[in-house]
Amino acid sequence: TCIELAQTTICWYCNNNGIVYLSSPVTSEEGYCAFMLGKLKSAVREGVAVRGGTGRYGAIQRGTGQGPRWPPLADTAARPQSRRLRTEDLRDPDISKEIAVKMSRFHGMVMPFNKEPKWLFGTMERYLKQISELTFSEEGQLKKFNHLKAYNLQQEMRSLRELLEATPSPVVFCHNDVQEGNILLLAGHEASPSDKLMLIDFEYSSYNYRGFDIGNHFCEWVYNYTHGSWPYYKASPENYPSRQQQLHFIRHYLSEDSGRRGDTTHEEQARIEEEMLTEINRFALASHFFWGLWSILQAKISTIEFGYLDYAQSRFEAYFQHKAQCC
Repeated sequence: TCIELAQTTICWYCNNNGIVYLSSPVTSEEGYCAFMLGKLKSAVREGVAVRGGTGRYGAIQRGTGQGPRWPPLADTAARPQSRRLRTEDLRDPDISKEIAVKMSRFHGMVMPFNKEPKWLFGTMERYLKQISELTFSEEGQLKKFNHLKAYNLQQEMRSLRELLEATPSPVVFCHNDVQEGNILLLAGHEASPSDKLMLIDFEYSSYNYRGFDIGNHFCEWVYNYTHGSWPYYKASPENYPSRQQQLHFIRHYLSEDSGRRGDTTHEEQARIEEEMLTEINRFALASHFFWGLWSILQAKISTIEFGYLDYAQSRFEAYFQHKAQCC
């Protein structure tokens, strides 16, 4: 499916798991789908940018000074007019409020893709299979890898699946990587009470559980990928949002969603908030698990200088600590 945006036509396609990809720009004469054109232009007006991107790779590369050039669309449309958020920005109440609103709008989009939530565990199962075939020749890496394998990740993922299957969470169209590097602060809008942010980079987008998208975002409050020395990230677990910060986010998310849900009583609102707190914090476990597996694989295949195995260790340590607190 192709959509025209900023005088450039970009093609969307998805695989059988409903994972969305963006291809390289093509000429406008090659056409586009009118349905998607309307949907995505509407999304852009609401602060969701449509472009391919570097996502988590880009966040890491920017932190190590190895960042890629922005693609042509971003060079002409986004780069001169914006900056990416910093990790500490996520804790700003006004910014957190707007991220909640943008995410709620994103979740309200109806996309012509497979709506079965296969992406999360389908991807993690594939990662685990690839990890089972990995070897490391360097002694330091091998020691770290063996330490990670001692967690019995296959069994732990079965336990996680059982927990999440018992945790109600709506299936919506998710971004799946709402971290500071994928949120632009639009230049000239810094003082605006709303519409100063734009979500970018859809490489992980798919139909998935709402709890994962929000829980993953909360986990990103902890990780700074612009740390200037090895391992090129800094984890600050104390920055995970407090109950009040989570409720602040949830209430603004729900206020944007109220048109789709209808009016609720005070008692119903309080019940929904408590249920979402449980949902989100359980799915935050899946965020730690997912990116932990991802990082083990990157340690083998990536050419970027980054402490991938250290990062994986950090994510799994956070997983078990969070599991002890919320489950």
